[in-house]
Amino acid sequence: MAIVKRLIIVLLILASPLAVGLLFTYDVIKIDWVSFMEIQPNYRPMEDPLPLPARSIPIQGAAYIRELGVPVNPVSADEASLARGKASYDTACALCHGPTGGGDGAFAGFLAKFPPANLVKPDANARSISDGAIFMTLTDGIEGRMPPLRDNLPTADMRWDVVNYVRFLQSSAE
Repeated sequence: MAIVKRLIIVLLILASPLAVGLLFTYDVIKIDWVSFMEIQPNYRPMEDPLPLPARSIPIQGAAYIRELGVPVNPVSADEASLARGKASYDTACALCHGPTGGGDGAFAGFLAKFPPANLVKPDANARSISDGAIFMTLTDGIEGRMPPLRDNLPTADMRWDVVNYVRFLQSSAE
């Protein structure tokens, strides 16, 4: 019995440097531990986020819930809003819609199948679209024609500033 105890003690003494060594070399070796997130049924890499649950309100507020209809513009079209809107428009929109909103941006030639909309055309249809509808188009895009710009214009205020600037372009074109 004493020999077994001594053998166990010797094995523990010999194995302890190995165990300590493994602890300190973990960063070097980078052992890939099992991640239970990968084997769950709802783990789907590279997919769009799931839609909002029914009757939930996102952090940004109720402006994003389509079932509530189009939102009302909460940002007044003052000089500061127009300046911010122009900067955001020039960054996110002018490449396709052009600097004056005529649909003649530098990238428009590559979009022959669905050319960018002329935002300042004088027909009554363009003017009758509400600010909220423009905001939702900026947020969600148009399937197959225009990408959603919620990543390029991450805050609702940025998109409302762009809406105000588009309205300014429309009034300047008259």
